[in-house]
Amino acid sequence: MPSIRLSDEEMRYITLFESITGATAKDCIIDSDANRIIFVIKKGDMGMAIGKNGTNVKRATKLIGKPVELVEAGDTPEELIKNALFPAKVYAIKISKDTSGRLVAHVAVDPKDKGLAIGKDGLKIRKARMLAKRYFDIDNVIIK
Repeated sequence: MPSIRLSDEEMRYITLFESITGATAKDCIIDSDANRIIFVIKKGDMGMAIGKNGTNVKRATKLIGKPVELVEAGDTPEELIKNALFPAKVYAIKISKDTSGRLVAHVAVDPKDKGLAIGKDGLKIRKARMLAKRYFDIDNVIIK
């Protein structure tokens, strides 16, 4: 796990989110391009973070004023990428170096879940790429 430095704003969002949900947020990414906040949730705290019928996420979204997205933390790049692409069915993830020596994760998903894995306007795959880069220095995530 790299040491990630959080800005004051990210720290405030984490504090707010944790006070609303009671779940532990390990990280917060402010994705200005997509106008969203992504929280990385401690393993096992996802249910608490979401809340009954999504009440906690809805409350957090309302208070923050931006869509809130949650990803359960993962110990390996494969686990984190799989969690970021949820609920798309991921069959396999292979991480290799491309010709220029950069790390690339090739993700095999159920063909009918390809759109789900990429997400509307590519938002889901962008989220997976951001997290893979931030935590494991993986330069690209490619859906197959």
